[in-house]
Amino acid sequence: MHITDILVTGEPIIYGAMVSMALVGIALLFILTYFKKWKWLWSEWLTTVDHKKIGVMYILSALLMLFRGGVDAMMMRVQLAFPDLGFLNSQHYNEIFTTHGTIMIIFMAMPFLIGLMNIIVPLQIGARDFAFPYLNALSFWSFFFGMALFNISFVIGGSPDAGWTSYTPLSGAAMSPGPGQNFYLMGLQLSGIGTLATGINLMVTILKMRAPGMKLFHMPIFTWSTLVTCFIIVFAFPILTVALALLTIDRIFGAQFFTLTGEGLPMMWANLFWMWGHPEVYIVILPAFGIFSEVIATFAKKRLFGYNVMVWSMIVIALLSFLVWVHHFFTMGAGAFVNSVFS
Repeated sequence: MHITDILVTGEPIIYGAMVSMALVGIALLFILTYFKKWKWLWSEWLTTVDHKKIGVMYILSALLMLFRGGVDAMMMRVQLAFPDLGFLNSQHYNEIFTTHGTIMIIFMAMPFLIGLMNIIVPLQIGARDFAFPYLNALSFWSFFFGMALFNISFVIGGSPDAGWTSYTPLSGAAMSPGPGQNFYLMGLQLSGIGTLATGINLMVTILKMRAPGMKLFHMPIFTWSTLVTCFIIVFAFPILTVALALLTIDRIFGAQFFTLTGEGLPMMWANLFWMWGHPEVYIVILPAFGIFSEVIATFAKKRLFGYNVMVWSMIVIALLSFLVWVHHFFTMGAGAFVNSVFS
């Protein structure tokens, strides 16, 4: 096997990215070695179980992915503004379109908010740390390596190109035979497992480690939004885990879960994906609601108005988020009555 069979070739933008990554890596190695910071990096950050430091690492990872996703967005805009320039070919555009959507939702928005949860929630409820500090560290590194696995695909084998939703049969082995889609599946699987573990950890921390005398309806609204979000994570992410596993088995072992010619159900992927994907919207939104509420109440120097109503509203939103997934694909052919139920 030649190296050109592994690395992506013939794309000047990819060559530039490879060179940039190599230069940044060399610069980091030089700085850490010159200033003798290897021991500090290992003991203070890479092996830490401190919830605040883990939160900072989540946020730094999210900002890095914001840069990567932002570059993807700008390249798509350049191609759309000057379509005759030949800036991106159709394959490269599909890859960027896919990676941009996946990165901004899975590897930017979620880790940024989870990082804030890591830093703030134990402080708000008077806990020393998470209920399971080592699991918290394991969750971060599971997310991080999933993120790295997903991003390395654009120089090794090619990025996924079936859209961020990866609808079958477009994401199947027949129409996406390269390794890019496998990177998508494995990266999301790893990061999803880390997110699920974080949800369980945060939920246990909030329910079992509050300061003496702090009842549930005494908690800050951000902690409440985190608790509701964690319940959504615990029930939604196993669905994604199963869907990714089935599609991986389809692609690698030739199973027929989503292949129509093999009596599989292509639309089962859409159902499973959006049974996770619609609650995922509220995994991102509810913590932001909590942040806005805390900040506005603090700077207005007033007690938060409608605290109880807001808490119950978030709980109802969480329940409803699992009941309306079909409205993401009304054109599937389920019929007017079914569509009306899920509208």
